[in-house]
Amino acid sequence: MVDTKKILAVDDEPDCLEFIKAILELEGFDIITAHNGEEGLKKAISEQPDLVILDVQMPKKDGFRVFHEIKQNEKTRDIPVIMLTGIRDKVGMGFSVDEMEEFMGASPAEYIEKPIDPNKLKEAVKKIFKME
Repeated sequence: MVDTKKILAVDDEPDCLEFIKAILELEGFDIITAHNGEEGLKKAISEQPDLVILDVQMPKKDGFRVFHEIKQNEKTRDIPVIMLTGIRDKVGMGFSVDEMEEFMGASPAEYIEKPIDPNKLKEAVKKIFKME
């Protein structure tokens, strides 16, 4: 029996969630979604996914705050997180895994810029799950 990995995708853009879901379900992953940071944090705790894909700019709680709370919670701290952002296009600056480590004291497994390249997303997820 194959162990299906559960991935929580958190983004306030419904089109982005559908895009992530379509790409990763084709790869055999079970995708659950949340539409804002607050809902995402609750689902991370209750659903215990194998991976969280987390947008940075969201209502109720931004992705940095959700990331911090995931890493501080005993139940969720070991869940890898991929951060998504389109901030580079909006303000001309981006973030890196190293900068997150320095600023937050923890770093995401990957950082992916929006618009999402489907191949880059699949590669990042497979790398995290060690599926070559």
